[in-house]
Amino acid sequence: MRTRLVIALMVVLSLLVSACGDDDDAEGPGGEGCAIENLNLVESGVLTIATGEPVFPPWMIDDDPTNQQGFEGAVAYAIAEEMGFTPDQVKWVRTDFFEVISVGPKDFDFNIQQYSITAERDEVVDFSEGYYTVQQALVAYQDSPVLTAATAADLKQYRLGAALGTTSFDYIEEVIQPDTPAAVYDTNADAKAALDAGQIDALVFDLPTAFYITAVEIPDAAIVGVLAAPGGEPEEFGLLFEEGNSLVECVNVAIRALQEDGTLAALEEEWLIGGSDLKVITP
Repeated sequence: MRTRLVIALMVVLSLLVSACGDDDDAEGPGGEGCAIENLNLVESGVLTIATGEPVFPPWMIDDDPTNQQGFEGAVAYAIAEEMGFTPDQVKWVRTDFFEVISVGPKDFDFNIQQYSITAERDEVVDFSEGYYTVQQALVAYQDSPVLTAATAADLKQYRLGAALGTTSFDYIEEVIQPDTPAAVYDTNADAKAALDAGQIDALVFDLPTAFYITAVEIPDAAIVGVLAAPGGEPEEFGLLFEEGNSLVECVNVAIRALQEDGTLAALEEEWLIGGSDLKVITP
């Protein structure tokens, strides 16, 4: 009789443990608080993601974030899936890069548009944890004397340029500090046109953009080297949120899961070409 009672209790406990495990799985990453019905969303049951207009490779392909191609397009859908959203529960809106870096309500849940996490920006918006560690790179024509540069000091004599409001421009101004003030452009497209016209000697881009430009848009140009971060401080891209949005932590849980299972590394390998064999230009 005693043996039967023990066996019965063990069966009941086993069923209870199993049921608890099923509940945890149903809640998804982050537990019950990160279940879709409990998220602070612009539209209930829908994940509204913002990006730029237009968007370019290798970040997104064919100016279409819904095709889930390109690094950021694929990352966005991977995060959505990790949070429990299906592709048809993802809605896209387009925004200006600079307008959203301001205080006030947003019409999206998060924005993915190569936003570097900076202390200045973090004063008016919130960021997720980094989903990509950025390297800056220098691009010049293959016959340019710029290609011999080994340090930031070597670059001071050259005419350099970058897009307005980017960390690429900040790197020129704060680290290289060229003798001629840096040329500034509204877009990367304008910056590329200036290099092509010989108005500047070299441009600074993030590394994946530099690979794309030298492979497709200015094939006569080359990547001079990777610009090392001063003090070894890594630059990271983060998702941008309205200040104080409680959604940030649940998205961070999803990003951590994608880092731990190798998804982000695999997407980086697929869409962003590594630059480990490039020369490093020291600060």
